Amino acid sequence: MTYRSWQPEHRRRRARLTRRGRFVLILSTLVVATAVTVPLLLTGGQERRPPAEKQRTLLIPEGWRAGEVYAAVDRSLGLPEGTTRTTAHAPATGLALPPAAEGNPEGYLFPATYPVVEATTAKGLLRYMVETAAKRFGAERIAQGARRQGMSVHQTVIIASIVQAEADSAEDMGKVARVVYNRLARGMALQMDSTINYALGRDTVDTTHQDTRIDSPYNTYERRGLPPSPIGNPGDAAMAAAIEPAKGDWLYFVTVKPGDTRFTADYAEHQANVSEFNENRRAAGRA
Repeated sequence: MTYRSWQPEHRRRRARLTRRGRFVLILSTLVVATAVTVPLLLTGGQERRPPAEKQRTLLIPEGWRAGEVYAAVDRSLGLPEGTTRTTAHAPATGLALPPAAEGNPEGYLFPATYPVVEATTAKGLLRYMVETAAKRFGAERIAQGARRQGMSVHQTVIIASIVQAEADSAEDMGKVARVVYNRLARGMALQMDSTINYALGRDTVDTTHQDTRIDSPYNTYERRGLPPSPIGNPGDAAMAAAIEPAKGDWLYFVTVKPGDTRFTADYAEHQANVSEFNENRRAAGRA
């Protein structure tokens, strides 16, 4: 079993964007109209210009699931709840998803900071997110890196989404990716709590034995191999880790306390680390 942190649930989800992920996309449509220019006699001989439209921004953090993105777009644009979700799956929206995604936008709503203006629509935002993911994930270095690991680009996005959800810090991402590849190579079940959380629509570090018995293709305790789709929307750092994982023989990891994630290939050592994790959780509950 893998664990990410002993912190309470409400502190686990945090908005994280890598420096490379901080960029702005121009989403508004520029309409150029032909008009007759009428000279205006103003002080100083200047023409009257309309005031610039006030611009807002929408932050999509790395690792957010599609449902979280849809809800944020609804709120930002003042749309009824569920509007963006419906738009995302409407054929008329025409999202340029890769065939391997089978129409599921999960993993391809690229995390970034987006400007929002009066003309911005849910369809426009979704299209730009997917188009941006296509550009980032379609780079030749991503394709080459995926081939080096024996994966397709879509499979690499799935791995990156697990790395994004499981790593306690950017520094741990390469090691988490290596654990994924090592377990796949040995035919071991991934046993990632993040995939159980995705199946159950939650985010917690408390995974019970009953949770690991759920009937779901995202139950990586019961089923070997990768889950059928990404479990969130990864950013550049997670993708970089997925195509170039750290070197090591690790098969297990647990974050025993913030900033202290321990990786090992020895199951007994891992169990000792898990015991320390559990003790830290109990101590935090008593504080």
